[in-house]
Parts: sequence; C-alpha cells; structure tokens
Amino acid sequence: MLKSKLTPLYIALALGMNTLAVNAAETKETEWNVNAPANAPLEQVKIDVNEGTWMNLSVSPDGKHIVFDLLGDIYQIPVSGGEAKPLAQGIAWQMQPVYSPDGKHIAFTSDGDGGDNIWIMDADGSNPRTVTQETFRLLNSPAWSPDSQYLVARKHFTASRSLGAGEVWLYHVAGGEGVKLTERPNDQKDLGEPAYSPDGRYIYFSQDDTPGKTFHYSKDSVNGIYKIKRYDTQTGDIEILIEGTGGAIRPTPSPDGTKLAYIKRDDFNSSLYLLDLKSGETTKLFGELDRDMQETWAIHGVYPTMAWTQDNKDIFFWAKGKINRLNVASKTLTDIPFSVKTELAVQPSVRFKQDIDKDVFDVKMLRMAQVSPDGSKVAFEALGKIWLKSLPDGKMSRLTELNNGVEELYPQWSRDGKNIVFTTWNDQEQGTVQVLVPKVANLSS
Repeated sequence: MLKSKLTPLYIALALGMNTLAVNAAETKETEWNVNAPANAPLEQVKIDVNEGTWMNLSVSPDGKHIVFDLLGDIYQIPVSGGEAKPLAQGIAWQMQPVYSPDGKHIAFTSDGDGGDNIWIMDADGSNPRTVTQETFRLLNSPAWSPDSQYLVARKHFTASRSLGAGEVWLYHVAGGEGVKLTERPNDQKDLGEPAYSPDGRYIYFSQDDTPGKTFHYSKDSVNGIYKIKRYDTQTGDIEILIEGTGGAIRPTPSPDGTKLAYIKRDDFNSSLYLLDLKSGETTKLFGELDRDMQETWAIHGVYPTMAWTQDNKDIFFWAKGKINRLNVASKTLTDIPFSVKTELAVQPSVRFKQDIDKDVFDVKMLRMAQVSPDGSKVAFEALGKIWLKSLPDGKMSRLTELNNGVEELYPQWSRDGKNIVFTTWNDQEQGTVQVLVPKVANLSS
C-alpha cells in the first residue's frame, strides 16, 4: 500500500552534498562547554552496577564486542560479557551507540554541543566529533548506511504543542545540512527508529499511525498504535510493512536482509517477533520484554535498540535490566553479564528549603465555587473537601464530616437553595453522588 512519494534518494544526495565542503571547513568556537561547566560545584559519585535501565546496544561487525549506554555514558564489553570499558563519558548525555558496518566507527546521540545531535567516534572511543550541528531541530536515533558513508536519524519538530513529531533525515558522515527523506504527517504524531536494509535499498521506521492529527494519551495498543513502514531509496515510495493488533516498533533487519526483528504488544506485554520478508510469516521469539512506550511520547525511540550477529543466528537486546542474547532457531536465552564500575561527575540539584509541616496555612487555590440562588452563601472545594461560607465576609465551615480518604467534588445548589448535591471519590470504594442540607447556623459573621 503506497502512502506517499518523496524525492528519490540519488537526487537528494546530489543536492545535499553541495554543503559538505563548506560545513566541514567551518569551526565552531564557544567558551561554554557542557562537560566543563563554569563555577559548577561538581561531586564525584561512585557507581558499581550490573543492571541498567533502557539500554540501547550494538554488536561489532566482527562479533567481538557490545557497546551500550548507561546513565548517559557509553561503554564497551566483550560479547561474552565482563567489566565495561568507558568509551564516552562526561556530564554530556550520550546514548544510542551503533557500530558502523565496517567496524571502524560508532555513531551516537549526544548533547555535548548544547543539544541532541548525531556524533561519531572511532571504535575505540577516540576522536569524537559532530556529524550534525542543529541548534533547534534536534536529532537522535542514528543508523548507518551499508557502506558506512551515511547516517539516517530522527529529526524532532515542535509546533504550538511541545510534543512535536519526527522525520527521517539523511547525513553524510562528513557533516552537512542533511536531506529530508520522510515527511511528518502532522505536528503531533511521532515517527522514528530508522534502520537501513543491508542492501541499502530500504529504510525502515516506525510511526504513530492512529487516526486524526491530535496526540492523545488514551490510546488502545490492542487495536494498534504504531506501524512499521519502509522508504524505498530508489523510487521514494513509502509502504506499510507491519500493522495491526499490538502495533509494531523498533524494526531491526537481519544482516542477510531476509528477516526483520521487531516488537509488538501481546495484550499488555511487549514481545519480540520475527518477520520473514519473503514469505510474510511472523514468529514470536520472546514475550518478556519491558513495557514499550507506544501510548506515551517516545522521542528517543519506542524501545531501546537491538542488534543481530553477523551470522543471522542471534539477537541481542535489553530487558529486565540485563543484556540478553537470543538464539532465533532454538529461542534459547543467554544472559550477558556486565559490570560498570566508575565515577560520575554530578552537580548537586538546586533546592530551596520549604516548610511544609504547618498545622495552619493559607489555601492558595479554591475550585468549583457555586453561589446559592439567593446570593447569600457560596460552596467551594479546597484541599479535597467542600466548604461553605456566608457572603460577603462570613465564616467558613465544612459541608460534611467525611473522612480524609474521601475526595469531595463539584458542589451544586438546588434551585430552592435548601440542598447541595456533590460527588465523592475514593480509590477503593470509587464514586458516589450525595445530597446534604447545609448547616448554615455557624456561618454568620
């Protein structure tokens, strides 16, 4: 099913390369440095961990090493596991490392230049440098072309609503302004997680394809939220590849190009699946992933990156705090142990002491105020309780004597002013609608 047509890739490259020489020759001078903030009272914090949260990973083409991100730094371990070697550290937040197909470089996302941009470094962590230099439309989720000469990434766009939407852009490793490959359908529905096919013809990506142009949090993952699509670099066409119940995210093609690993929902569980790109057959590989982010906003990916071994036999992925290796044929799962022992430079949070233990205090917000039909009294909600007050300057009193575990909301006077109807809510007992005769004797000034 063809969704749209874009400028063919070979034309886009010809247009984009004109800026490379100029941008490569430019130097950016600044006195401000993310990793060396002036006059910052930094503290050194020791960490010693063997688990991590939301870890993106990549396996080297020679199958010897794994790189992953943890707490904004990038580390490397042997493919069998072990103590991690830091490749990129500092106050800057560095994430989403991915080896180039020739094994010489690692691309990653970093805010080391002031905002999220795409960087590359040598495979040993040396010589880090920027590929993109965006100051407003920031980038993340880099993925290499098969010849290791280009990178695709997700560029973030915001409009009147801060959530924004993504597009897939192409960049040469030498830098430049880049070329847009996919058009965001609107300003609020996300698109990202790009990945090249091994032959370079297609670029896979995931997209929030729910109806309408407005982002909503109350989405139904059973009916499907995200779809996996692919962009044809020869024709500019975009087609839907995977859709339906449970959605489809994090497209990860096998090195031989015959399979596509991806993630979908089974009921409320995120599961790893495999699509045979020739036959269309799907196979469930693993059903105990951490919860993906399909319902919420996922600027940096709906699930962390995964990686194949070059023999197409195993997939590495993060789940339950661990790095896992799954054999596709046998579905055998192997834990890859790792440990990170290092020190992190941390700037203390700015905190102001607040005196919150007061028996008496002024309420700053009154809600749902309703004046009685004769104009002599007002009912309103404050601190989860309904209060009554004689106008203009009478005393206040509680409407009810309900306990503190019950919220009282939405008071309304009867037309004759003799009764007040309101609702209550309790997480265990749920809601009620109640009617009371207000006690007004004690409201006089």
